[in-house]
Amino acid sequence: MKPVYLCGRGLACSLGLDVTTSLAALRKGNSEAGSCCLPGNMGGRFPYHAIAYPRSDWNERARELVQRVAIEAGVKPGCSGALFLASSSFDIGADEAGATQRNYSAFSDKIVAWLAWTGPVYMINTACTSSHNALLAAHALLRTGEMEEALVLGIELDNLLTLGGFAAMQLLSPDSSKPFGSQRNCLVLGEAVAALRLSSRETSNWKMLGGANVVDGSQPTGASLAAVTSMYQRALACSGLAAEQINLIKVQAAGSPGNDAIEAQGMLAAFNSVPALVSLKAAMGHTMGASGAAEIALLLACVEQGVLPAYGDEVDATLGVTFAKNIPESVRHIMATILGFGGSHATVVLEKA
Repeated sequence: MKPVYLCGRGLACSLGLDVTTSLAALRKGNSEAGSCCLPGNMGGRFPYHAIAYPRSDWNERARELVQRVAIEAGVKPGCSGALFLASSSFDIGADEAGATQRNYSAFSDKIVAWLAWTGPVYMINTACTSSHNALLAAHALLRTGEMEEALVLGIELDNLLTLGGFAAMQLLSPDSSKPFGSQRNCLVLGEAVAALRLSSRETSNWKMLGGANVVDGSQPTGASLAAVTSMYQRALACSGLAAEQINLIKVQAAGSPGNDAIEAQGMLAAFNSVPALVSLKAAMGHTMGASGAAEIALLLACVEQGVLPAYGDEVDATLGVTFAKNIPESVRHIMATILGFGGSHATVVLEKA
């Protein structure tokens, strides 16, 4: 089996239109969410992390953002590697604006045209864990030597269907995301487009060792303690690591009263001593299917530059976990976790040379 390196990354989110700008905004604490107004009986305003990139046409905006992050990740036109498209909403926003018809194949065709892509294309939709499952699929493909290059592209852009659905389920916070917070009151959504470029050739200090996706459909909109614990244990086994070798975990911690507690319990069950923890949801919002790729792109920059987000709310002491105040001095192994609808629990393991 061949090693798999994470050799390029690109990001557009509410913090900025590239990784460097996003990291600078995070360092300064510039992560305030705007707001979005829902029409009809669901009305009211909810905080929302939108990308500051206005365009009157949904498709034009999407095209420019996709091309920006791909270029930042080092993708060249006419690439013949494997393309993994990860999204939970695809181009529903364009459909709502009357700019397209809802057709998954047509959506992928647009992305292929925007990137002048010539290699195989795979669509991944497992709700919030879409990008993570795309990474796991890309990792498996490159390890076997079937392909040498792959691009995971996470896309989650504005649409009323997603916001309305979460509002109807009363899962949106009326004020802010409070990861593991004592006053946490649900999540805040956001937009992101992110690109992670992988290669089986040694071109980076970051290597993807593997990961795990565990599905427990008994809780279709919530996390499962058994699944969270199993996810960490399987990811460690797949990566050939012991629990004490993990130096940092990027947790989900979206601010859900129930899910945050279950996630914390799962870590306490899987690790004798819980590693340093970091959450990025309060800074960039929960970007759904793009969140795995988007948060990893920013997380690696945070580790390289020694930057951590500020948490404005007190951590719930009953959870038994807390956030790191500083990046550990020697970070070699990282876990990045996403929990999602449909009972999907996914984490990937990264190694720094």
